[in-house]
Amino acid sequence: MKSILSYFSHPLLKIPLLSGLATGVLCFLYFLGLYAVGVPALGNIRVLDYGIHIITILGTIWYYRKYVGHGQLHLWEGLTIGYVLNTVAALVTGWLIYLFVTQIEPGVFAEYVTNSKKLLLEGKKQITDQFGPETFAEQWKKVSTMEPGVLLPDELTKKTALAVLPVLVISLIFRKQDYSIMQDNSL
Repeated sequence: MKSILSYFSHPLLKIPLLSGLATGVLCFLYFLGLYAVGVPALGNIRVLDYGIHIITILGTIWYYRKYVGHGQLHLWEGLTIGYVLNTVAALVTGWLIYLFVTQIEPGVFAEYVTNSKKLLLEGKKQITDQFGPETFAEQWKKVSTMEPGVLLPDELTKKTALAVLPVLVISLIFRKQDYSIMQDNSL
């Protein structure tokens, strides 16, 4: 058990794990803020919480480069930090939202299902024209039988898809390596 705990005490894992935890809580607070002002908390506007992810990924990679890497950062370190942070944040946010809609306010999920059905009905003509009525019927059944358990994998999938490009760009921007080992000093 001690070896497992020492594995997670390495700064390359410990720093993004802690930042991911904080990011997940901040995204949940954003969700609660939307709920408090009466905006559909599980609607499309919640995707804007990804800005919190980007800001914390930037800050965490900068911190790691400055204080742990002493001004140096390999691309793989930046990618590791970004993806670990993003995954932990998505899991924490997903679980907190799941607990909220199952234990505290089930009406939020019911509103989400209702809005999803409404959106599906608005696009019915387009869906049936392009894919046929069977596809629409399948989608309608899927939305009608949706359970709150779908929130966690949905959160993880969306945040992972959104993370690919920003994490790569941020890692490339902060990347700085020591190339002195490659120089030929004998000349």
